Amino acid sequence: MSAFWVLAVIIIASAVWTISASKPVYSVVALLLNFGALAVLYVTLSAEFLGVIQIIVYSGAILILFVFVIALLSSGVAPFATGPDRLPRIWLPGGIFVLASLIFLVYTVSSAPLNPARPSGPVGTANVFGSVGDFGKALFTVQLLPFEVVALILMVAVIGVITLGGELMRDLPASRQETKADRAMREAILREGTD
Repeated sequence: MSAFWVLAVIIIASAVWTISASKPVYSVVALLLNFGALAVLYVTLSAEFLGVIQIIVYSGAILILFVFVIALLSSGVAPFATGPDRLPRIWLPGGIFVLASLIFLVYTVSSAPLNPARPSGPVGTANVFGSVGDFGKALFTVQLLPFEVVALILMVAVIGVITLGGELMRDLPASRQETKADRAMREAILREGTD
């Protein structure tokens, strides 16, 4: 079995584990495995720069952002209120979407030309697939709008988490110990003022 198929199975299994894990921390671990397998896949495709960027940016920065989001949302003392179970109603549209995506993927792969459009060459050579110049040209010309949209979405997510986390912390009632300590402090200040 080639490395591609092993990595493909790991990527798909870790993606399924990410969305089906029972705890958010397990989802983050599965996502880390997914990012690592993607980085190895990039290296096998002679795109070493993309593999390193995958580890540094996604595993190093984005995943840590997810960990902070989980920590902020789980910081309240009260458990989350569970709503109605909507999963049974989502299977049909989700299955249709997955089936349509697979059909589109098979059609795209089967109609693609056999010869790669981009030249391949030794690592570090300019204007070959996976080189820094090729990546930069694609990122800041053809893919500039999706790049900026992703940055905006991540910024909105961070602002939303900070806003929600701040509201949750404001609404938490003070514990009895804090209330007793506050009252004792006020009484001590009043006694000092009357003496």
